[in-house]
Amino acid sequence: MGLRTRIALVIAGTAAVVATLIGFLVHQRTAGDHRRNAADAADARLLAALEEHAAGTDGGALTDPSELPAVLRETITRRPVRATYLQRPAGRAPVMWAAARSGGDVLVVRRSYAPQARALADLDRVLFGSGLAATAVGCVLGAAVAAGTGRRIGASARTAQRIADGDLTARVRPRGRDEIARLGAAVNTMADALGARLEAERRVTADIAHELRTPVAGLVTAVGLLPPGRPTELVKGGVEVLRRLVEDVLEVARLDVPGVERARCEQAALSALAHRAAASAGADAAVRVRRDAVVDTDPRRVERILVNLVTNAQRHGAPPVVLEVDGTVVRVRDHGPGFPAELLAQGPRRFRTQARERGGGIGLGLTIVAGQARVLGAGLRFENALGGGARAVLDLAPGPGARPGPEV
Repeated sequence: MGLRTRIALVIAGTAAVVATLIGFLVHQRTAGDHRRNAADAADARLLAALEEHAAGTDGGALTDPSELPAVLRETITRRPVRATYLQRPAGRAPVMWAAARSGGDVLVVRRSYAPQARALADLDRVLFGSGLAATAVGCVLGAAVAAGTGRRIGASARTAQRIADGDLTARVRPRGRDEIARLGAAVNTMADALGARLEAERRVTADIAHELRTPVAGLVTAVGLLPPGRPTELVKGGVEVLRRLVEDVLEVARLDVPGVERARCEQAALSALAHRAAASAGADAAVRVRRDAVVDTDPRRVERILVNLVTNAQRHGAPPVVLEVDGTVVRVRDHGPGFPAELLAQGPRRFRTQARERGGGIGLGLTIVAGQARVLGAGLRFENALGGGARAVLDLAPGPGARPGPEV
């Protein structure tokens, strides 16, 4: 049950409860007034009848009628009082009785209570209709209030989700000074702080990479002058790893800035790109082509994505690694333990990996994959296959110039 429905139900329920309580109180008060007035009238008539009976005249009172209620008869028999009693016989109109003893006689006055009963029934119908009307108005007001509140909360939630998805320019437009407005202002403050921190992180990362680029280039040149041998190979391998790391950090920094990286599209067959990526990764990856397709894309960026996915599968997964082309969709799957839950929930995060014990890494490979897919406008998702293993799915949706390839 959503918040809007809950608010509407609470307001409507409150209106119904209030209307019921007011109706009950009005009913009880009116019924008590009718009963007291009828009892007073019957008692006054009985008092006049007692005076006339004492004077020896007939005042129109009944003398010891057999239909006198037993409760009233017992009351006036035990004590010398005047008493009234409202009788509600089943299937007949109610009657107000008044009785007292006069010498050895029991004088009784009987008055119909039907007018009061009808007036009370009419009042109940009015109260019931008013209660229904109040409840209906409460429902309408509750729906209106809930809709307004839900729209404002929903706008804040959508903006927060856009910020979480990477759109740091999204902002809430607070209205008023209530808690929802303060929530919107807090979301805006959070977005400003997050944007500032990410920008500072990007600048530091880019500055460090730029500062390292020149000495790393010098190291690469110097390694080329070393004499052949096992020590030289070890140094050369370490320098190459350092060089690739610096280039990856610079690439991540460029991908973080909107508009810096732009795709240069041309038509290319996905099967050819998949085979070149498997060869460039230098990994023992099988390429399966279910259905080839020719799409308008940036071949360099697609190869970069596929190479990183295959390398990640080889480093953190288990063989066999399969690169499958199915139309405009390319899947890279391994048969290892699968992606960690944090990655599936939040996506790739730079400098964060949960597989160091199975090959290490600093968490830039999948970050570059996500950034390059964003530049291409391609769909990318990470999942764990039903049969075990991690699976990355790259969806290059066909553009206006794309055409399907032949079945394979």
